[in-house]
Order: sequence, then structure tokens, then C-alpha cells
Amino acid sequence: MDLRLAGKVVLITGSSRGIGLATANAFAAEGCRLVLSARTADTLRDAEAALRASGASVTTQVADVTQPDDAARLVQAAATAFGGIDILVNNVGGGGGGRTIADSTDEDWRATLEVNLLQTVRMMRLALPHMRGRGGAAMVNVSSISGWSPQLAGSGQYGAAKAALIFDTERWALEFVPHGVRVNTVSPGSILVEGNGWDRYRIASQANYDDYVRHGFPMGRLGTAEEVADVIVFLASPRSHWINGRNIPVDGLEQPYAALDRRPY
Repeated sequence: MDLRLAGKVVLITGSSRGIGLATANAFAAEGCRLVLSARTADTLRDAEAALRASGASVTTQVADVTQPDDAARLVQAAATAFGGIDILVNNVGGGGGGRTIADSTDEDWRATLEVNLLQTVRMMRLALPHMRGRGGAAMVNVSSISGWSPQLAGSGQYGAAKAALIFDTERWALEFVPHGVRVNTVSPGSILVEGNGWDRYRIASQANYDDYVRHGFPMGRLGTAEEVADVIVFLASPRSHWINGRNIPVDGLEQPYAALDRRPY
């Protein structure tokens, strides 16, 4: 299927590894022009080199999108490099701090909301002027199944932030419709990527990992970054123009299993 994405300008946050890099590779395969960003220059350079070697048109910007000035510079760099933005993928996210309400702090909550929710709102607001009137523009926000399943959330603050992304998707979609911009959310389940929390858990505790997979994953395995990327690319493409304001789970029907402290995050 031709996704009609050739030549589109795609800005992806957190795109030097994991789901972000897999998404960059998938857009590159469709002939898109890419703007990649990450906080770490070394991993960003490696991602850029690999994509250029495949023939992709790529520019990069080191940025911490939780910092307003960095976010503004990133969006401006994308618009300057390619004359505008067609697709924004807000992939940055993460958890941290206390795992229970009793041992979490105000700062845990502030930091988690910033990295998952507030920076996404900021990026959308900054990118919108560069996306208006380009035809078929789209934003895709990466949430998580933690946003609706307390048993699968690593912490209350992480689940709350991801739930807010899902909740607000329809509102943002309604606000952006007059500007010709669709907004959707993708919610991955547990994804196995080399070096991530699940991979470290697998290496450190193979028996517990196998037990968790056997009971929690009807399809017998965790998901891959590429499987999430495929959904993101489709949602951003004109082929999905009648999907707007929706949350799409990409989780293999993952089921809660065992105690929360068995999870690697």
C-alpha cells in the first residue's frame, strides 16, 4: 500500500533509539524527510549516520524538550531546514521516582507530568503554526497502556500522565481540525528493545521474565519497536485520514500478572 508520505517532513522527538528510531526508519522507508532529536549527541549522530547511509534525508537537533527554549529551537530548526512540518511524533516520555503514593514526592509527580504531558502540549503548540495549511498534517502522541490499567502502570504518576494524553487527544483533535491537523495517540504495551528495562530484566532474571511472558502475553512474547512504529506511520499518513482524536493500543492484548514489584520499571 502506498501511504502517500513521500516528501513529507516528519519531526520525531526522542528519536535516537527504541520506538523513536524505529519510527524514523519506517518514515524513511516511505520517502519522508526527517528531523530527529534527542538529549544525547552521540546516539543522535549514530542514528543520523545510519539513516543517511540508507539514503534518507535527515537533519538533527540535540534538544531536551522538557526545556522550553530547547523545544522552540527544535521546532524552528525543523521549519528552517525543510520549510515547514507535516507530521509531529511526540515520542519522549518516561517514569521515575517513587512507585507508590506513599513514597513518591511532589517532585516525582512534577517531573513525570513534565516529561510525558507538558512537553507534548508545548511541542504541539510550537509546531502548529508550521503545520497549518500544508494538507494532510498529523500529530501522533505516544502514550501507554499504563494510561488505563493501574495494574500495568509502573507508578501512579506515570499512569496519570499517560491517561491525560489519552483523555486530551479528542480535545486536541477538535481544536486542530480547523487548521487541517489530525491528532491521534498510540499506546504501546510492553516492548522489548535491546538495553531497555525489559531487556535488562530478562538478562537479570530469566525465569521471572519467562513466567511473566507466559502468563501476561497471550501472543507469547513482548512487542517490538517496529510494530509500534508501523502503527504510528499509518496514523500519520493520508491513508488514515478518517481516524482522528483516537487512541490505538499496540499491546498484543497484554494482561496484568503478578505483583507490581515484579515489573522492571
